[in-house]
Amino acid sequence: MQTNFTLAQLADPHVAESEKILRKCVHCGFCTATCPTYVTLGNELDSPRGRIYLIKDMLEGGRPADKEIVTHIDRCLSCLACMTTCPSGVNYMHLVDHARAHIEQTYKRPLADRLIRAVLAAVLPYPSRFRFALGLAKLGKPFAKAFDAIPALHPLGAMLKLAPGSVPPASPLALPGNHAAKGQRLGRVAILTGCAQPVLDPAINAATISLLTRLGIEVVVPKGEGCCGALVHHMGREGDALDFARRNVDVWTREIENGGLDAIIITASGCGTTIKDYGFMLRLDPAYAERAALVSALAKDVTEYLATLDLPEPAFRPGLTVAYHSACSMQHGQKITRQPKDLLARAGFVVKEPREGHLCCGSAGTYNILQPEISVRLRDRKVGNIEATGADLVATGNIGCITQIASAARLPILHTVQLLDWAYGGKKPEALAEG
Repeated sequence: MQTNFTLAQLADPHVAESEKILRKCVHCGFCTATCPTYVTLGNELDSPRGRIYLIKDMLEGGRPADKEIVTHIDRCLSCLACMTTCPSGVNYMHLVDHARAHIEQTYKRPLADRLIRAVLAAVLPYPSRFRFALGLAKLGKPFAKAFDAIPALHPLGAMLKLAPGSVPPASPLALPGNHAAKGQRLGRVAILTGCAQPVLDPAINAATISLLTRLGIEVVVPKGEGCCGALVHHMGREGDALDFARRNVDVWTREIENGGLDAIIITASGCGTTIKDYGFMLRLDPAYAERAALVSALAKDVTEYLATLDLPEPAFRPGLTVAYHSACSMQHGQKITRQPKDLLARAGFVVKEPREGHLCCGSAGTYNILQPEISVRLRDRKVGNIEATGADLVATGNIGCITQIASAARLPILHTVQLLDWAYGGKKPEALAEG
């Protein structure tokens, strides 16, 4: 793609990076076939190619974002299916991230939208606030449909509908501490506790610690780490995202220097995609660039790490048929496609892949709140494909997908690591305990 940025514009390193990305696009349109919003809406401007044209026009013109650009960029899930499909290597992720930051700096959203986004940014990244908010949401659930009558308040209705009926108690395993390896120590890792996942489903990290320590891996829960920054990053709040990233880099650097780490284990693939990008996000910060790159190199999805270990024979083989849902952040963001399925099969599960596995379920961080109509259409399409497999249950590697799919599916849905922990001698997941 030909670009016409001025030398003054290219002096901005963010613009210069976007210009390099734009020049790689050859207008081929392969991305349209795998873009969930284009497949759903049929609008060229809701495809990656269409959004690239809008972003190019906005950045080249050096002008503020307008309502049309914001509408179509907001509809992007950041599922990154386009990057898997693109034959030219266009890094759409970094381009749309830059566009969102530009929108945040130059566009004044309607009041209701600003308030909802501010609430999400102030609550979701903080476990104690999020837990409190879910308690309030339980009281507000009966009024969720009332918000459907007011378009500007649709996100509030979606938020209430997604809120679980009950919240599990906080797990002591989320507290800072060391979990010793059982028997001979074969490795040492840190685990991300995160923000939303330990509130919604603390059993995921509990299963991870249980499995890894039985396999001879010491697991450290460092003091001071928290949200990876993905939630605010995808809302264009770049300053907040970088603050979260710097904090986590500081925490993990201390662990690297004090006891060494073989890996930083991530159990939410959405977080994994962002943490693996810390090196890029902080590349312009001389105090953090090198350390952030090291953290990104050490970050591993739990299945990615397990695939490197010499696993024993399973304690027993469950024999259940599992529909494996590959989260977008797993297959497109991190390019992890084989390991989760191979691990499940080795553990004695029969693995089935739903049709249209490349299409997003509609969760995408806060997307199922901010774009509820499109999100529901994608969710229902995904659930239909999953249930058509005839599987006994669903496995996936991202808490957002678990919440989204569980809101409509009739099958139990679990994190992949919970099934692996069970097969290798851990406790049976509660969702299957009655089976």
